Amino acid sequence: MAIALAERQGLVFGGRTHVMGVINLTPDSFSDGGRINGADQALRAAQRMVSQGASVLDLGAQSTRPGAEAIGAEAELARLLPALVRIRSALPQVLLSIDTFRAPVAAAALEAGADWINDVSGGRQDPELLAVAARWGCPLVLMHSRGDSRSMDGLTAYGDLVDDVITELEDASGQARAAGVAPSQLIWDPGLGFAKTEVQCLALLHGLARLRAQGHPLLVGPSRKRFIGAVLAEPRPRARLWGTAAVVCQAISAGADIVRVHDVGPIVQTARMADALWRRP
Repeated sequence: MAIALAERQGLVFGGRTHVMGVINLTPDSFSDGGRINGADQALRAAQRMVSQGASVLDLGAQSTRPGAEAIGAEAELARLLPALVRIRSALPQVLLSIDTFRAPVAAAALEAGADWINDVSGGRQDPELLAVAARWGCPLVLMHSRGDSRSMDGLTAYGDLVDDVITELEDASGQARAAGVAPSQLIWDPGLGFAKTEVQCLALLHGLARLRAQGHPLLVGPSRKRFIGAVLAEPRPRARLWGTAAVVCQAISAGADIVRVHDVGPIVQTARMADALWRRP
């Protein structure tokens, strides 16, 4: 699966949990939109996250929060490329993932030095992205989702939630393979908060081991999400660190390989302790 490819990039799955740091280049992200304004601020954020122990950095220039407006590939690239080029130049050894569902953005980012593509639509919104990943042979994160930012909250009807998520991720993986993507490139993300209610997010977390058993490395992105705010009665996304840490522990206990978070330093410590508890040799 994606294990061999990631190991060639310096990631070994199974020994410890890797932390992916979120760098939002958008003015409207749900938790920190507008905090990073320009390439210099993005580089400082990247340097800080790497010093705190991030294994991968995930750069996003199109908000995918509920209700977010699509800005188009040209505007997305205008936000993304200056930061990507600056970070790649200053940190040549760091693994960089691009959070996009658009093929032109993925292609330009890979050309500019990105290493991974992280597609929240699992290849649905722009199937040409799968062909781009195939040509480059890069790791491709397929996240489970339905609809888009404006419609997903109305698409939460499932039979068996975990079985349905597995089936839909298998379908996305089949589409990727048909486009030429090797199974070794694929990483799965269950898509917490995307077309899932608070109760469904909690149920999905209890079923993560079933997803990991399908054989693909598993990325889980709980950071500051609405379902944590609902459980904690905490409306401020940036105040949901400890709820995020608790979810990270659950994910690690179920075999997650990567956790995607905003607060890298505290979560690196959380993951290290959780690894000592659940990844004992």
